[in-house]
Order: sequence, then C-alpha cells, then structure tokens
Amino acid sequence: MPNTSAIGPVRDASRQLVRELGFMNASLAGTDLSPSAVHALIEIESQDGITARALSETLRLEKSSVSRMLRKLAVSGDIVELPGERDGRERSLSLSEMGRRRVAAIHAFAHGQVAEALGRLSPRECRVVIEGLSLYAQALAAKTERGVVASPMRIASGYRPGLIACVTRMHALYYARTVGFGQRFETVVAGGLAAFCDRLENPENAVWTAICNDEIVGSIAIDGEDLGQGIAHLRWFILADGVRGGGIGRRLLSAALDFVDAHQFKETQLWTFAGLSAARHLYEAHGFVCVEERSGTQWGSEVLEQRFVRLRP
Repeated sequence: MPNTSAIGPVRDASRQLVRELGFMNASLAGTDLSPSAVHALIEIESQDGITARALSETLRLEKSSVSRMLRKLAVSGDIVELPGERDGRERSLSLSEMGRRRVAAIHAFAHGQVAEALGRLSPRECRVVIEGLSLYAQALAAKTERGVVASPMRIASGYRPGLIACVTRMHALYYARTVGFGQRFETVVAGGLAAFCDRLENPENAVWTAICNDEIVGSIAIDGEDLGQGIAHLRWFILADGVRGGGIGRRLLSAALDFVDAHQFKETQLWTFAGLSAARHLYEAHGFVCVEERSGTQWGSEVLEQRFVRLRP
C-alpha cells in the first residue's frame, strides 16, 4: 500500500515541476514548438528510424495527433520520413540536418535549465534528486500484468554489491564480440574500476547503475580526479545486450552530465572506439565533439581510439 501522506506533497511538487519547466506554455525549451513536438524530436533522435506507430506508443498520444504533428515537422524541415525497412507502408522517422541543429539547441537549453537548479543544491542533494526522480518516473511507467506490477528499470547512484564484477562482465562480453578484445582488456577494466571504487568518497567522483529486477544492467561513472583539476572523465559506460535501444543509456548519460554541470567541471572527456555509431550519436547529441583519433593495439587487437570532449554549457 502507498504511503498516503506522501501523495499530496508529490502531487504538489509535480505541478510545480510542470510549471517551472515550461510545460504550461504554448512552446517549450526556447523553441516555437509545442511540448509534444519537442518530446517527439528528442525521441526520434534517440531512436533513429522509429516508426510513427512506435512514436505514438512512446509519447502516449493518439495516432491521429502524432500524424498531424509529424506532418508539421516534415513541412518545417525538421524530420525526414522514409518507407520502413520491413513494411513500406510504415514511415521510418529520422532528423534532418536542420532537425539535428534544433535538437542540439533544445538539449543546450534543457541542460542549462537543470544545471542552474542543481547548482543550488549540495552534491548529496543532487544525488537524492537524481535517484528519487528516476524511481518515481519508473514507478509511474510500470505496467500491471496479471495483477503483478512489473519491476521498473531505475537508475541508482553509488556503489552496490557486485558492481565491479557485473560492469566488468558487461564490458568483457560486449567488446569481445564487437572488436575481439580478450583477457588483457578485461583485466584492465576490472583493475581500473576496483581502484576507482576505492575513491568514491571523493565528492567529485560518482557512479550510477541501471537496475532491473535487482540486477545491474548498465553503468556509467564520472572520475573527477584522474585528468586534472576541473576536468571530468566519463568512464565505464556500458549496457547489457537486452536493454539497448530502450533509452536507458540516455538516462545514464544525462545523470552523469547533470552531476558534471552541478559540480561545474570546465570540460568532460571520454575515450571510445571508432565504429560504435550508436554511442557516438548519443555523445554528439549531448554536446561531445571528437577531437582526437589514434590507432592503438594495447587491448590485444588494433582499433581506432577516439577522444571526445564536451565543454561546460
């Protein structure tokens, strides 16, 4: 049974969030678009090739409303509609170059709005806000099947038992399959992550995990020490195979970047490998730019390493 004394305060806070974030306005996020259109563009960006039907289900809007909105976005030049790969009658949606610029501006506006609010909170309060909002959003989204509420996916901050083993395993399996890395890579991941967890008492270091059915299915970390003063190092960003494409990576990355902005790091850096197009798209959508590429063989096979940098908004 829910704590009935919490219902009133949660509803009050929810209404205030709606007002303060601008959802009562005719337009949103510094654009001339409606809130639903802004949400549609962000979902199309995160799920490139999504169909109109799937977008309707994601946004919880009627198909007719989504169709009208998509026509307007196509006329304005923000989206491109193509026949679906499996069914030519279904439209596959992607952002145009104009749409990508508009979504980048929306992200910049939203990051600034959130960063300003989080800047008024302590690091501990920021972590409470992030985990609390994630839990509440997922509780709202949980579906009931045969009278049993499905276990929601949630984002948790801080160390939890099994983190080092689970995150190392996800890295080892994914990179063995995609680029042929082996024992050397797994050893480096495990050793580096274990050493980092010993430094989590530093308020400039943090780690988040995606949890489903009490199992870790994703992770991301910010190391605020190893690259020097004012530079955040984004590390150990990984998802289990079964949860890719569902928006969990975007939620993890947003949690990490909210932390970065709240702590006023001047820049954030990360290293990745060429060919991981979905990850690169996600990074670029959140303000990262590739500034360096170099060939490396230290992981057991030759790969093109890439360094991305995001400056403080």
